[in-house]
Amino acid sequence: MTRRWMAAAVVLMMAGMNGAQAQDYPARPVTMIIPFAAGGPADITGRIVADIFSRYLGQQFVVENVGGAGGTIGALRAARAAPDGYTILSGHMGTNALAAAFYPDLGYDVQKDFEPIGLTAEYPELLVVRKDFPANTLGEFVTYAKANAGKLNVGHAGVGSVSYIGCLLLDAAIGIKPTMVPFTGTAPVLNAMLSGEIDYECDPVLGTLAQVRAGSVKALAIAASKRSPMLPDVPTSHEQGLGEFDCAPFYAVFVPKGTPKPIIDKLAEALNKGLGEDAVQKRLADLGAELVEPDRRGPKALADLVRSEAARLMPILKAATEK
Repeated sequence: MTRRWMAAAVVLMMAGMNGAQAQDYPARPVTMIIPFAAGGPADITGRIVADIFSRYLGQQFVVENVGGAGGTIGALRAARAAPDGYTILSGHMGTNALAAAFYPDLGYDVQKDFEPIGLTAEYPELLVVRKDFPANTLGEFVTYAKANAGKLNVGHAGVGSVSYIGCLLLDAAIGIKPTMVPFTGTAPVLNAMLSGEIDYECDPVLGTLAQVRAGSVKALAIAASKRSPMLPDVPTSHEQGLGEFDCAPFYAVFVPKGTPKPIIDKLAEALNKGLGEDAVQKRLADLGAELVEPDRRGPKALADLVRSEAARLMPILKAATEK
């Protein structure tokens, strides 16, 4: 009886400590890991989220860009952090749903080593080619790519990044295997395209929006069933007969497994409130994001999305990466 009493006392004490921690949370600055270089879609979206948390939770959320290996280096660091709410991850479809398709020795389990907080935004991908690329439509691109696949260079932000996944889906739909050239983020990819080092990339609209509007690069297709209001003259992949190229990566917030539920609830509530603000919605819309409805913002909805996207895309990606 004494041992049982002591065990029960320990459980109650730990529960009380977790409750106290959650009540005071956050009592000091929080580190938000963004697993890509500054300047790209992941970075911009993560910083919007960090600002939301700072305003609603009254503490500084410090962004730390930890790039490499398609975002998995930063995600692994977050997975191994103490589950106390003071390290959070602004991840996405690649780091938190599909990374295992590319990294057998990933070091973390995308569904077991994280607790979901909430979906931030979804960004339909855009096929962009260098300014002097000899194609002006998706159909012309497909014809040229099939005839010249061995000569083409594709830029991406690392194996497993959303830019890698998007173009892998495109290439699989066409039936080609061009040279994939890795960079530390999508901003360096764009610089390489502007200098003529790569031929094309697939990235969320906001990544190349300014350059497309300026005419520095050419946008050939939105990988979605409806056009982007940011680029209304760019037809969709479905309109152009290549519906298999359909990719709108999600961006979302996660914490290490074992983080106390009251802390998860606090973060989820703050994110939900922030995403409901008109100013935040306008900012995300101006970046080309599809806004997240209230019933899709919570932890459960995000967990369901992670599972469904993994089930939909993992077989395609594994087949596309086979030698």
